[in-house]
Amino acid sequence: MAKFITGDELNSEIGKIISNANETLILISPFIKLHDRLKSTLSEKKENHELNITVVFGKNEHDTSKSISIEDVNFLKQLPNIQIRYEKRLHAKYYANENAAILTSMNLYSYSQDNNIEAGVLIKPSIMGNIANNIVSNITDENSFDKQTHNYFDVVIKQSQVIFNKVPQIEKTFLGLKRNYKEPLIEDHTSDFFQNRQKQTTYYTASVKDSIEQQKITGFCIRTGERIPFNVKKPLSAEAYKSWSKYNNPNFPEKFCHFSGEPSNKETSLANPILSKNLKKAQEAFG
Repeated sequence: MAKFITGDELNSEIGKIISNANETLILISPFIKLHDRLKSTLSEKKENHELNITVVFGKNEHDTSKSISIEDVNFLKQLPNIQIRYEKRLHAKYYANENAAILTSMNLYSYSQDNNIEAGVLIKPSIMGNIANNIVSNITDENSFDKQTHNYFDVVIKQSQVIFNKVPQIEKTFLGLKRNYKEPLIEDHTSDFFQNRQKQTTYYTASVKDSIEQQKITGFCIRTGERIPFNVKKPLSAEAYKSWSKYNNPNFPEKFCHFSGEPSNKETSLANPILSKNLKKAQEAFG
């Protein structure tokens, strides 16, 4: 089901996307300046460790503070299970939870919400399903509007750069009936990202033909292929490391080259994260 919405109804439905999220919350907007009422709604999620939150912002590659303030970033970092990501080319706006989504012209920006003429499309599966976790894939048409929308923004998220990732660590006790939450696993690049943004002006794609200067911008997670800081000692994203650590096998075959991002055909691992053909280029780039 798709419904065209504007004005106060659009504001209200975005608020419902956030307030009704229990499993998954996706907030994609080039410009983010959180309204007090949205902060209040998000604050209610601070005790929900099961809610997986993804925030993507973009634009203003030379001064990303114009896209999101460090104050709003620090507020979002308080949430227990969250990724904050950056995509320089982002212009689309998309907000979703496990049961509904909104594709809209409106940024998650207080001025836009209060002053601009904005419109959007509210998307809900025609049968009970789960947009964000893709549960409906086996029972709804893969070419349906809600599926196409979800799949498109899933790619946008995966191609964006992680600048902060907090993963809750859960310890089960009493035969799995009780959960204790330990210190979360945190990957935090926000200080470097905001302070050194002037040096990161080139959008990087996964090609070994890119220049040495481009290669310095980032590395790639050897399990997921997403962009992460280049570090041969830490070639996995925080989320991928959590999966890897269950078996703790440094020679387990992985999918991508940490230097180039290209598929490695299981020739890379934590012990050898760079394809042999790229070692010389990696040495030239990083020493």
